[in-house]
Amino acid sequence: MRKAANIYWLGIKELRSFLRDFVLLGLVAYAFSLAVILQARSSSQELHNASIAIVDEDNSELSRRIAHAFYPPLFQRPQPIAERDIIPMMNKGRYTFVIDIPPDFERYVLAAHQPGLQVNVDATAMVQAGLGSGYAKQIITTEIADFVSHTEGVPLSTVNLDVRIAFNPNLTTAWFTSVMGIINNITMLAIILAGAAVVREREHGTMDHLLVMPLTPFEIALSKVWANGLVIAVAVCVSLYFVLRMMLGIPVAGSIPLFMTGVVIYLFFATAIGIFLGTIARSMPQLGLLYMLVYLPMNMLSGSNTPLESMPVWLARTMQVSPSTHFVAFAQSILYRGAGLDVVWPQFLAVAVIGALFFGFAILRFRSVTVQAT
Repeated sequence: MRKAANIYWLGIKELRSFLRDFVLLGLVAYAFSLAVILQARSSSQELHNASIAIVDEDNSELSRRIAHAFYPPLFQRPQPIAERDIIPMMNKGRYTFVIDIPPDFERYVLAAHQPGLQVNVDATAMVQAGLGSGYAKQIITTEIADFVSHTEGVPLSTVNLDVRIAFNPNLTTAWFTSVMGIINNITMLAIILAGAAVVREREHGTMDHLLVMPLTPFEIALSKVWANGLVIAVAVCVSLYFVLRMMLGIPVAGSIPLFMTGVVIYLFFATAIGIFLGTIARSMPQLGLLYMLVYLPMNMLSGSNTPLESMPVWLARTMQVSPSTHFVAFAQSILYRGAGLDVVWPQFLAVAVIGALFFGFAILRFRSVTVQAT
């Protein structure tokens, strides 16, 4: 009970120190709020609600089918306009795409004369124009092929490819980038906060005060782990419920409590890295340099940015010894695919075992450094 009380009150001291450190407090608030919003909204690489108009000079069944084939979320509902309004409307930026269907288009198609169809594109909206022109060509070609095959009695293909996109039906980039931003920030801040707590004690000289008190290095280190882990856990919960769901409107398929359980397990490993780096660094700039050497490779090879299947086999197998790889795997399974404990328990177990081993190593390193300091 005495050790537990020491760990508790030392953790309270860490929380008070954190609340007075406005730089770290602002970093945590930014990383789980504005950074997630910017990451979700600034890296969109898909077509969304592109404005489109139709000039139907044919007024046939085929032209109407082409007009009705464009619908949200890729395109807005096509607006009918006259041919003389194409240039003025596009000059005003009213429409990104204008499809001009010429007279007798259906008759020429049925006669296999291969008539032309004009798609006007406003290329000043570069991403929308590049992606939308490809989608428009595919949609128009598909509608013409279906119309001809059903009208002329041309036999359909013996194999029909029906693509069904699971978990993200509209391929919305923000659904992926926002969640992965939160996952990556957990590792980043766990290392920074724990390492900064150790370095701050040494720079302020309070570490010497702690060592002359009836406290063990294990109690000092564990207090830093639970205090900084609590800060990150609270920030993650707030980010998932308020930023992700309410502000961005991004659905979370799985159980947030189950995900938070995995986060708590993983934080023992991530904060242990911070404590380990804090025992090596002599100042905050040194901690920042060491952090980049450790975090960047671990993050890039964990599967959050590049799938493990895209890596060489030997590298993918090597990364299985890193808890960050298993953390990303069960986080994606829970938040994207709605997996339960029966699916993710192997990743939970791997994170717990590997994290416990490294946590023990970090505690030994912290103990040896504090003993040398005394």
